[in-house]
Parts: sequence; structure tokens; C-alpha cells
Amino acid sequence: MWRIWVSALFWGLNWPAVKLALAGFSPWTLRAAGLGLGAALLAIIAKIIGRSLFVPAGHRMALFIAGFLSVAGFNICVVFAQLAMATSRAAILTFTMPLWATVFAALFFGERIDSLRAAALVCGALGLALLAEPYWPAVAGGSLPPGLIYVLGAAISWAAGTVYTKHRGIPGDPLGLAAWQLAIGSAIAALGAAAFEVPRMDISDPVVAGAFVYHVVLALALAYFLWFQLLERVPSATAALGTLLIPVFAVIGSAIILGERPTLLDFAGFALISIGVGLDQLLRAPSAKQSGESRS
Repeated sequence: MWRIWVSALFWGLNWPAVKLALAGFSPWTLRAAGLGLGAALLAIIAKIIGRSLFVPAGHRMALFIAGFLSVAGFNICVVFAQLAMATSRAAILTFTMPLWATVFAALFFGERIDSLRAAALVCGALGLALLAEPYWPAVAGGSLPPGLIYVLGAAISWAAGTVYTKHRGIPGDPLGLAAWQLAIGSAIAALGAAAFEVPRMDISDPVVAGAFVYHVVLALALAYFLWFQLLERVPSATAALGTLLIPVFAVIGSAIILGERPTLLDFAGFALISIGVGLDQLLRAPSAKQSGESRS
């Protein structure tokens, strides 16, 4: 179970690490370089421990779509969200992604939303509204601030990719699939860098260099490796509950490393979203257990 804590810690502290790295990288370039190196490290780890990187030809387009949504869309939106708002707020707002996944699964695949899951969605919506308080005047005036668009885009992109992957089913070793999806995200970010920015990568500052190394080695390669080891040892529903720790570490890390100070309204929104996501994830545990019993 220590893998849950370590993976969540690495992913949570990745939020302030990315913020620090942006001092030396242009956003598209950071994603292209980080995801590309992360993919390479995951592929090396997979080969060392004897995992396969093979994906059947008939499923490669599905893999591309999953990588585009879950990795490219999510990571690119997140990096621009961090440029537009406080890291802690961006992390909490992005944490609504399991709730968006519930909505998409109901809309496109007919999964039932019962009263408890509806309560989870209401809590998440209220938390989202509280965290969006600085943007209320702009929204009331009929516009959506870029920061809010980016952070909701990240959550929605991840949720869409998760629902698509679950219902499409892509055969292959999970570690290998993760490496391919990071590579797809890197390629898309590289195209964005060529089209939309003058690429910048300056690691002369030790803080920037350290943050980038942390981002690639710990938050991408090692955290994914530990996560898939975890999934082999515990039910996926149990592991999913560990994701509740990620925004906690993100907020604590942003306060210690970046000096951010969330307001009481931020904490209220955080609490409501945590309750909503907790209810949603807890609902998955009984169904996962019943599914496992039916297969035995």
C-alpha cells in the first residue's frame, strides 16, 4: 500500500515542480520534452522487467485517441492553466475529472446515475462554483476567462480519455500502453511548439533543472511504474481511492514550495470536491468487488 502514498506524493508535488520548470521552458516545449523523456524511461523500464510494448495494428488508432485525450489534452491544458492561475487552485479544479467521467459514462454509455452518485456530482459542482469565485464577474458578463477554460479542458479531456479507454478496450501491457500514450502526447506537444511558440529550454538555473528532472524521473517514469505495480496487487477501485491524496499533496506542496496561501473559499471548494470525488470512487469499490467475484 506504500505505493499509493508514494505515487500520489510524486504526482501531487509535480504541480509545483511544473510551475517552477515553466520559468525556464516555454509551455509547449516543456510538455514535448517532459513527456518524450518520460515515455523513453517507461519504455526502458518495461524492457528491463520484461514487459511488452506491442500493440495490435487494429487498436493503434484507439491508442492514439486515448493518448490524445488522456495525455496530450490533459497535460497541455494543465500547463497553460498553471500560467493563468495559482497552482493549488488549478490542481483542485482539475481534480473534478472523475466527476466528468461519470457524466460522460452516463451520456454515452448509459451508465446509471443513482441518488448517491447524483449527490457526488452536486458536491463537485458546488465546489467548482466556489473555486471559480474570482471569475464570477467575467462569467456573469458572458465570457469565460482563459484559466478557467484551460483547467476545465484538462479535467474534461482526461475524463473523456478515461471513459473512451475503458469502453474501447485496448489490448497490451499497461506499462507499455502508458509509454506509448506519453510518446503520443510528446509528439502532439512538439507539433504545438513548432506551430505556436518560439521553443525555449533553459536549464541553467538549478531550480529549473531540478524541477524538470523531478517532473520526468519521479512524476512520470517512477510514479507510473509504481502505479502499475500497485494495480497488480490491489483492486483498481482501492488504487483509485489513492488518487484522493494527489490534490492534498499538490496544495501542501504549492504552499511550501511556491508560497501560495489558499483562502477559506478555496478550502471550502476543495472539501466539497473531495467529498464528491470520494463518494464517486467509493461507489466503484462494491461494483469492482462484485465483478471480481463473478469472474472467480
